[in-house]
Amino acid sequence: MNTRTTLLLSLALAAIAAPALAQDVDGTLKKIRDNGSITLGIRESSYPLSYLDDRQQPVGYHIDVCKHIVDAVKARLKLPALKVQHQAVTSQNRIPLVSNGTVDLECGSTTNNEARQKQVAFAPTTFVTNVRMAVKKASGIMSLGQLNGKPVATTTGTTSVQLMRAHEKGKNIDFREVYGKDHADAFLMLETDRAVAFVMDDNLLAGLIVSSKAPADYAIVGEVLNVEPIGIMLRKEDPAFKKLVDETVIGLMKSGELDKFYTRWFLSPIPPKNANLNFPMSEALKKLIKAPGDAPAEAFNRK
Repeated sequence: MNTRTTLLLSLALAAIAAPALAQDVDGTLKKIRDNGSITLGIRESSYPLSYLDDRQQPVGYHIDVCKHIVDAVKARLKLPALKVQHQAVTSQNRIPLVSNGTVDLECGSTTNNEARQKQVAFAPTTFVTNVRMAVKKASGIMSLGQLNGKPVATTTGTTSVQLMRAHEKGKNIDFREVYGKDHADAFLMLETDRAVAFVMDDNLLAGLIVSSKAPADYAIVGEVLNVEPIGIMLRKEDPAFKKLVDETVIGLMKSGELDKFYTRWFLSPIPPKNANLNFPMSEALKKLIKAPGDAPAEAFNRK
């Protein structure tokens, strides 16, 4: 076979292989491969799931989960040098930024519920939280019934106020909502007495309290307003990427690695103050680690 024939044969084989390569991945995986990068949506004050440490680097329980998903993407695409970019997101913009392709994985503190499932998809649940309220111990507040006429803080873009008003003990309470742009800002309202309570996921409240100037001044009190499954968020109707994400998360559960992450972030000293949340794993999460699923919050709260 002469050189010209060999060249023509090589070109023909390449032409045949090219479409197959192009069709090998689609959706988010194709976007990541074509860009040579993956973008993670991170929260700046969602302790200890996703927040910034003293070097302003994203750290936390869900950051660790997302790092393993990134490793799985690198292996799937055979891109060991894949660039990882971080995009700070808020409760208001996190869903639009996932939906429009700006963020590929949201590694934060987003509740999986039926309304959100119409817009985005979720990985198997990796945390289950109870919505309650943080107060200053000196206020003497212990329940929703004591909030009448008082300012109550929550974070813009979250569902906490709706949950308070929907709760049986909150239906006739005339409290005034004040909103923080993020969790740290909402907690600052409680800290500076612009609010008498901050309603949010109990783990986030615990993280903000231990990171505050005077942790002993605060308590998490009151009725459980909702049980909420939290998961990594990704784009809807992308079965190949969802499959890779799900397999990675379930693998972490089965190997015991997720338990190690939990111990590291909820039961050990964490930055920036080396404080320990001492937040034991819930029975609901233990069950989900044994039998993973991405059911919405409504499934956890049906009576």
